[in-house]
Amino acid sequence: QSAMLIPKKNLITVYERLFNDGVMVAKKDFNATKHPELETVPNLQVIKALQSLKSRGYVKEQFAWRHYYWSLTNEGIDFLRNYLHLPAEIVPATLKRQAKPEPPRPAKGFFRGDDRPRRDDRDRSDREGYRRDGGKRVGAGSNFEPQFVSICVDRGGAGFGRGRGANPSNN
Repeated sequence: QSAMLIPKKNLITVYERLFNDGVMVAKKDFNATKHPELETVPNLQVIKALQSLKSRGYVKEQFAWRHYYWSLTNEGIDFLRNYLHLPAEIVPATLKRQAKPEPPRPAKGFFRGDDRPRRDDRDRSDREGYRRDGGKRVGAGSNFEPQFVSICVDRGGAGFGRGRGANPSNN
């Protein structure tokens, strides 16, 4: 197996983007002249650089629908932090805390200040008759006795497939 030589400038570009985002995606297209997110780096070099990181356990790889998906492991974060000479305060976007979620809305209605009754409090009497048929039992009666009729293709009955059924008297 021959190793691929990747210019250090391109390798640093790939590593910086991977460290900033914490994840990287590349289409399995070895002939693409550039990676969609990294305009100056060929797609093949991105794939090979990340395969190298994967072999050392620095990224996890997932492949689906002709795309590679890589995510940094904790060891990969440490490796890239040392390689790129970054301080410990800088972390990938996948490890940054999200903004606090919105406070819950008031229980008055769907929208703030809405005086309409909630969906649970609405009158459903018009649907009761439709669903339960006024309390009557719906379905097959107690005297329902289904009969199943067997049609044999060998005896000239209707059948599926090609040709006609075989005539039993000719056998």
